[in-house]
Amino acid sequence: MRLKNFAKALILTALTTPVFASSQDSDHSDSDHNEHTTSHQNDAVDTKEEIKSYIMHHLEDTYHFGIWDKAGISFPLPVILFDEGLHVFSSNKFADDHGHHEGIAESSGKYYKIDHAKIYRTEMKNGILPLDFSITKNVACMLIAFFLLLLFFFRSLGKSYAANGGISKGVGRFMEPIVLYVRDDIARPNIGEKKYKKYLPFLLTIFFFVWFLNIFGLTPLGVNVTGNIAVTFALALLVFLFTNFTGTKDYWMHLFNPLGNAMPWYGKAVLYIILIPIEILGIFIKPFSLMIRLYANMQAGHIVLMSLVGLIYIFGNMMGGSLSFLLAFAISLIEVLVALLQAYIFTMLAALYFGFAAEEHEHHDEAHAH
Repeated sequence: MRLKNFAKALILTALTTPVFASSQDSDHSDSDHNEHTTSHQNDAVDTKEEIKSYIMHHLEDTYHFGIWDKAGISFPLPVILFDEGLHVFSSNKFADDHGHHEGIAESSGKYYKIDHAKIYRTEMKNGILPLDFSITKNVACMLIAFFLLLLFFFRSLGKSYAANGGISKGVGRFMEPIVLYVRDDIARPNIGEKKYKKYLPFLLTIFFFVWFLNIFGLTPLGVNVTGNIAVTFALALLVFLFTNFTGTKDYWMHLFNPLGNAMPWYGKAVLYIILIPIEILGIFIKPFSLMIRLYANMQAGHIVLMSLVGLIYIFGNMMGGSLSFLLAFAISLIEVLVALLQAYIFTMLAALYFGFAAEEHEHHDEAHAH
């Protein structure tokens, strides 16, 4: 009987969280068992809340570059505010005695506090939201990506071309096939041979920029740049401006006269009450879809990955922890592919929209010549 009880205890210990209180008596009362169960449930709830809080903190932008917040390893970033004058100070001013950036910072007699990744002035009852031009963690990562692409990758590619008679070497060998792919398989087929060169620099920039930022999100640095809707909104806004400010006459004629000369005006008038608003709405829906697609995919990937990592602490045992680790590792590999795929989709759709804007109907010119 003792051997049987010992085997049961061993199995339970291996399959459950090892937080049981030690005891030498086998006749525990029901009240002690209930208290232990309640305590265990409370610990599980606290763990889940802590994991949820950590995930939400990871998804938010911050005013310091935290490498390991638990150990207090982080780098301050410059805070730049315009609030009845310019205020520039280090984000370390927000750090309290425990190293958490939740304190109050003073600048020129005004006091500021961070709340939900925003800076508020605290003198007034409801707080004042100043104009914020600070270098946050996301902005710092975008600057890092910019300098890496400009000074290291593209500069190396240009130098290798100049030094070796148009033959790439070193880092350029990695960059060249990707550049050629964007040019020959994305820009040329979708925009056309005549005008693709005008859009190619932007397409190359957007592809590598989104790709590098997506990869940054998979590093232990804990950045979530493309999972920030403000960033994807800015990228989609650029596509929107490029599309509409470079649109040809035929592009705008298609928007406001989609049926052309296929039927007389009195036959089209009723149809255009429906068609023209749909066409105009499509101008805004296209970049909106770019914004939401990139934001939602990267945000969801981060949440799923960190949730699987959090399950290791919830299970707290070898079996559950190993399974969670394997799932997290598999999702990480998928996220590497998704990072590249989302950059490709964003660039491909942008090229399609540019192709619509740059389209010219040559039959108009032929009819005019005749």
